Amino acid sequence: MTGFTEAVPKAKRRDTSLEAAGAEFLVLGHLLLEGIPSYKTYTNFPGYDIIATNPARNTSARVQVKSRVDTGFVGTIIKNFDTDFVVLAALNRGYRTGPKKGDSGVRRPDFYILPVSYVLEVRNLADVWGKIVRSRLTGLEGYRDRWDLIREFLNR
Repeated sequence: MTGFTEAVPKAKRRDTSLEAAGAEFLVLGHLLLEGIPSYKTYTNFPGYDIIATNPARNTSARVQVKSRVDTGFVGTIIKNFDTDFVVLAALNRGYRTGPKKGDSGVRRPDFYILPVSYVLEVRNLADVWGKIVRSRLTGLEGYRDRWDLIREFLNR
């Protein structure tokens, strides 16, 4: 031995860009089905991906979509809080480590509509990466499919 250790090859990061784009369109579709006129931002607007509107009141809401491909996600990274809502789209495409006792983990996506004020409350300021771990998302189930929060925001 020469005293040098071999570098361990770094695991290649999985490309989830198609899933992320799909999540944005899923959220857009849900907003439209809820009767909330909404538009996808086709250039990369820092902080948000969709603009939901109420033309009658001339109001809008900026919506940032964060998607997690894996079933049983542990968290997400949010660095830009220049938005009104964060929609966490849990795509549930299976477990990262493979099926668990016959459960592939593949199921319908879950959507959590989180006011940015809530996200700012639960984040860990010490985390330089901006990772928000699921365990800090207290009461998360209460935000599942809460599209009405966006509607109420637009009606103020």
